[in-house]
Amino acid sequence: MDDVIRAIRAGGKVLVASHVSPDGDAVGSLLATGLVLKAMGKDVFMYNESPIPAVYRFLEAVDRIGRELEPDFACDTAIILDCGTPERIGKAAARLADMETVINIDHHLTNTGFGHLQLVDHQACATAEIIYRLTSRMEVAFDAAIATAIYTGILTDTGSFRFSNTNAAAFAICNEMVRLGVDPYMVARHVYGTYSLGRIKLLNLALDSIEIWCDGKLSIMTLTREMMKKTGTQPEDADGLINYARRIEDVQVAALIHELDGSAASAGNGFKSRFHVSLRSDGAVDVSRIAAEFGGGGHESAAGFSIETTLADLKLRLIELTGKIPGICAPN
Repeated sequence: MDDVIRAIRAGGKVLVASHVSPDGDAVGSLLATGLVLKAMGKDVFMYNESPIPAVYRFLEAVDRIGRELEPDFACDTAIILDCGTPERIGKAAARLADMETVINIDHHLTNTGFGHLQLVDHQACATAEIIYRLTSRMEVAFDAAIATAIYTGILTDTGSFRFSNTNAAAFAICNEMVRLGVDPYMVARHVYGTYSLGRIKLLNLALDSIEIWCDGKLSIMTLTREMMKKTGTQPEDADGLINYARRIEDVQVAALIHELDGSAASAGNGFKSRFHVSLRSDGAVDVSRIAAEFGGGGHESAAGFSIETTLADLKLRLIELTGKIPGICAPN
């Protein structure tokens, strides 16, 4: 951490980025880090290639997050947050080679150790927990905006303190953030309490798509581009839908297959589409091992990967890999 702090203090212009299709931890960590660096007088550019999900747009300074880097963009330092590999930030990953210092801050077991400096703690409940510690060590004051971003990152990545990664630090840090001005009711209302009509319609289609395999141990939910078009929704509206597939009785592994390019019809007819697959488990199965088979990564209970293939082949591979896990019956 001391090496990271020295590099941050020495930096002039800093790029702060988190992974595509950001969750609450990716958004919260990004905003908290960016605001901390602003408070230190740094020239900061906050970046995420994807649209920020509507449920996180209540966070202060979220409108300062850019989705593109200009061709002549240059900086001396990059801080990559909540990413197991640099490619997780999307197209901008190619620009990292031109930067003097790349700092990798993450809590994923599958982190590859990229960058010039690494601040990776697999025991942290969220990347936001690490940002809290870093901010405290640098003696930067937590204002309400920074505190709310950190609180949101921890709240969402622990599933409201329900997931197995919930640790003592999660409660202690969130308690401190509340004392510093976070309104828990307001955060919960935005993150969990408000949905657009389109999202509700999308949920209905997603629930209808669920297939059960491996003697009830595997559930697969599919979201196609046609579903998104029909409901007038955006990719960020899919955030959290996988939890419905995970909570089905007896299910140990849930997969959400989200089509990004192409059409499910063409994929089913043998044409390839690009998909992002989110994986969740009930804690009995390490889904990061499944994700790793496809070049992805994550945690034991939450992981993911992107792939270009056909929908039929993708489902078949997921069923076969899940069926090989001890304790889960192979498909017929």
